[in-house]
Amino acid sequence: MLKKIVFVFFIFLITATAQDKILIYMDLEQTDHLKAYGITFHALTEGLIADWLLNYRGGSFLIDYSNKIAAECRIENVSFDIVNTSQSAEIYSICQSEDNNMDVVRLEKAPKIAVYVPPGFAPWDDAVTLALEYAKVPYDKLWNDEILRGDLSEYDWLHLHHEDFTGQYGKFYASFSSAQWYIDQQMMYEQNAKKNGYKKVSSMMLDVALIIKNYIAQGGFLFAMCSAADSYDIALAAHSTDICAQMYDGDAADPDAQTKLDFFNSLAFTDFDLEMNPFVYEYSNIDIQPQEIGSAQNDYFTLFEFSAKYDPVPTMLTQNHANVVHGFMGQTTMFRKNLVKPSVIILAERQGTDQVKYIHGSFGRGTFTFYGGHDPEDYQHAVGDPPTELNLYKSSPGYRLILNNILFPAAKKKKQKT
Repeated sequence: MLKKIVFVFFIFLITATAQDKILIYMDLEQTDHLKAYGITFHALTEGLIADWLLNYRGGSFLIDYSNKIAAECRIENVSFDIVNTSQSAEIYSICQSEDNNMDVVRLEKAPKIAVYVPPGFAPWDDAVTLALEYAKVPYDKLWNDEILRGDLSEYDWLHLHHEDFTGQYGKFYASFSSAQWYIDQQMMYEQNAKKNGYKKVSSMMLDVALIIKNYIAQGGFLFAMCSAADSYDIALAAHSTDICAQMYDGDAADPDAQTKLDFFNSLAFTDFDLEMNPFVYEYSNIDIQPQEIGSAQNDYFTLFEFSAKYDPVPTMLTQNHANVVHGFMGQTTMFRKNLVKPSVIILAERQGTDQVKYIHGSFGRGTFTFYGGHDPEDYQHAVGDPPTELNLYKSSPGYRLILNNILFPAAKKKKQKT
């Protein structure tokens, strides 16, 4: 009889536990915001139901209870609550009430992630790979060979390393042309171009850029930071002209390159002016210059607030526990507002200026998101600087914007309300 009672109680306990949910709250009470994304990602890989509670306690996650996920939260020091059926019903009611700018987005499947990087890179060379490593989100590395042979179609989400898609090697010539790392980099790219049947690196990079554009059109999600954002768009606009000086590709740039730019072919930016001087460390006037920013102490950007129920995509991309975020520089630090296409959504800007930090747009069946700057917790990152230790910045709002993008592709698609 006693065994029967224990067995019935055990079955009841299992049933009750199965109805519970794990609430990973993302407000100021969270101890490690960044690893919370990784745990939610892992829950999706386990086949668990996860909901993104937009604007609820900083963009929280509500996940079906699992001993494994609860244990992972404890191990990774991610704060969470176990909520029962009535408590979760109350949370859903709050989020779906027309009186609150909140909503519930079902996360369906963990996206397959690729990072475009040259061979031999280290994770700390790039903020996104640093964030993925810290949050323990799996990703694959792709470079030109893989993209040119069609491997990109196997992935849902692609991040562009701080790359130069124009074939000008970051325009580091004036400062680093005699540095061994620069010489090695140029040699590596030239050998890679020759291997793939190209006479010029710029020609190979254009084909890579066009394949990525087609990937977006077919439903892919692109995320780019720093110089990858504007150099990518510049390469698309310059598809029918030569913007590279002789030290970059062996012959002179087209003197009429500016007039031959095709802004219809670019994704995010229009009507920009190229910087044709090969000794100037800049691609165009898209980028905001340091003197325009002023002191680091006053460099902050503000996230726009969107309607969670009517504009769920930009709302997902801006989920945070802070709406004002400290700025950070990069080869491309911010974008000039009047050069952003009208169809592109501005997600964050420096108030009272023409400086835009974070943008999002659609192309075909897919989307692209560009984020200015190099490292959200290294204000003025320089070549050779040591890696950022993210365990010191567990609640970085700047890094949260990066990780919003890895979960955004997992969201269940729904028709926009009208």
